[in-house]
Amino acid sequence: MLIMLAMLAVFYAIVVAILYISQQKTAPTFDEYAVGGRSYGPWYVAMSYVNSWWPGSTFIAFFGLAAGAGVFGLYGLAYSSLGVAMMYFMATRAWRWGKKYDLRSQPDLLGKRFDSSAVKVIASVIGIVSLFPWVVLGMQALGTVFEIASDGAWSVTTCLLVGLAVIVIRQYWTVRMGMRGLIMTDAFQGTVAYVFSAIVCVVLLSGAAGSPISFADLNDVADKYLVLPGDGDSYGPLYIFALIFTGVIGSLCWPTSFQRIYTASSVRSVKSGTLCTVLISGVFYTLLMLVGIAATGLPDVAAAPQGGWFSIMSDYGGTWMLGLGVTIVFAASMGHIDGSVQVCGLQIANDLVNTEKRPLSDKQLTFVAKTSMAVFMVLAGVVAYATFNMERLQLLAQISYQGVVQLAVPLFLGIFWRGGNKQGAVAGMVVGFVVAMVLTWIYPDDIRGLGSLTGGIVGIAVNLAIFLGAAAFIKSDDAEKARVDDMFAAAKTSVKAPLPVHDESMDGQLHELAKTSREQALDG
Repeated sequence: MLIMLAMLAVFYAIVVAILYISQQKTAPTFDEYAVGGRSYGPWYVAMSYVNSWWPGSTFIAFFGLAAGAGVFGLYGLAYSSLGVAMMYFMATRAWRWGKKYDLRSQPDLLGKRFDSSAVKVIASVIGIVSLFPWVVLGMQALGTVFEIASDGAWSVTTCLLVGLAVIVIRQYWTVRMGMRGLIMTDAFQGTVAYVFSAIVCVVLLSGAAGSPISFADLNDVADKYLVLPGDGDSYGPLYIFALIFTGVIGSLCWPTSFQRIYTASSVRSVKSGTLCTVLISGVFYTLLMLVGIAATGLPDVAAAPQGGWFSIMSDYGGTWMLGLGVTIVFAASMGHIDGSVQVCGLQIANDLVNTEKRPLSDKQLTFVAKTSMAVFMVLAGVVAYATFNMERLQLLAQISYQGVVQLAVPLFLGIFWRGGNKQGAVAGMVVGFVVAMVLTWIYPDDIRGLGSLTGGIVGIAVNLAIFLGAAAFIKSDDAEKARVDDMFAAAKTSVKAPLPVHDESMDGQLHELAKTSREQALDG
């Protein structure tokens, strides 16, 4: 118990030390809080993106999916790789618009694209509501971390409260430093969570030093772990398609992921960071799922798949190895929760409370963001406690996707197509979201009558039909067309650093110096 808690304490102390060393001497503006001054290179963008993409629950809910259902767990690899690649194609317009129009959030971009505060508000609400289940999963992962680290001596309530306190303390630095604090610590947390875990997975699969699993175990996996839902069971043939489709198109609908575009120093940094993200994410997740599949034959893992990561680490190296496994999950959980809560606080302050009629100062924006983050975390903690022992935790993640994909229609079409209007964007998102949530409430997993499609797929189909219908029947006036044309023209223009201030007196001195030099040369 003391060893594992000490390992967590050391890791946490390093995170705080990084924050303390890298903090700014002056208080950050709200723009710095939101996008970190748009100054970060590919590696920082990549590690920040990975940290915002894979939460600590990946080692619990998704590992449990691989250990309990086999190759089904690999569906996350398919949608994450394809989804992250979308960032590459969206980078140019999203970043240049963000730089030119001083956009701070994803709803900011949608509001600007359709010239509508209603679009901005609705997009923000959908993003915040959809992120909530992921924060709940993150809080549960933290609770599990402290439950294991305390060797079961702490109650579930105590573990969740300790986890909440850790994040609250961490949020002090987020408010103090803004996005800069997140990105600087994401580089360290991401290295521990995803690079270290990938190395551990390679060592485990190699069978070295008495590992309980190896690559050879993949040859002996039972047939029931080698089939996907819809292959002769109760699921329909479209279930896997629905999961991967919503995952792919929902990838850049997540406010946390989209926010990383704005933190980059240039379009090239975004694109290079995307390639790094695909590599890191693909290697890490593939190895983790292979470990889960190879462990399907272990009795302890089969009895409790969602605790399989910890069981394997304990069997392999005892307390020290289990402590490393717990620290890895702690790193992933803290980074993901912190990023999610920060973005939600940003959107509440920037998109919902701050308006053109009632503009807030930087101090007021920061106060609203800080307060909303605290309320958000408390609510997530309550729900995390209520659902702590829920089976198939990945359903919470799947449900959140059904909502967030409703942003895809105005976001993707708005970025790549000059058509569409605010009426279609508002009506499409609202109706699509309501349809998705009602169907998901009735059919939380899949809709058997539609071949096991999910509520989000039906919602996005309705959303798209409304958006295109409004574009066809509600014509934009010349002023609106000109405004959109100007935006698309701006996306084709490279954003350059401002030129130095022109000093006429210095020009005169240089001119006289050059003249004198020429005269001396001629005289010589």
